[in-house]
Amino acid sequence: MQNAGLIKRYGAGLYELLSLIAIWLLCTFLFEMLTHQLPGELKRTLLQAILWSVTGLYFVVCWVKTGQTLATQAWKIKLVNADGHLLNLQQATLRYVLATLSILCLGVGFLWPLFDRDRLFLHDRLLNTRLIMQAAKTKP
Repeated sequence: MQNAGLIKRYGAGLYELLSLIAIWLLCTFLFEMLTHQLPGELKRTLLQAILWSVTGLYFVVCWVKTGQTLATQAWKIKLVNADGHLLNLQQATLRYVLATLSILCLGVGFLWPLFDRDRLFLHDRLLNTRLIMQAAKTKP
């Protein structure tokens, strides 16, 4: 298993943001249509919780089902555990939570590869997961 390069992982992250923006816009539109009468502070807090949950659902389902989101498919990157298998639901959920905490701590976990001997994100180091280059499919 060859780890995906750092530049490639950061590039996929930027590409991922485009997918997320589309998801967030759709969710926000639907949310606004359904909750226009709620008070502002409650509405904002509820929207943030929904967007975080929907984002987590997107990542966790993709990681458990195929090990790839739309962006990582395009960049030929796959998320696997230490044995090279797909993550289970618990691993994927914990990875999402740890990545969220990393973002809340000024992105320290996403800068971690600059100092890590294997160039792993902090959440991947803690969970013993890694982003690898997807093996080329062989034709029959």
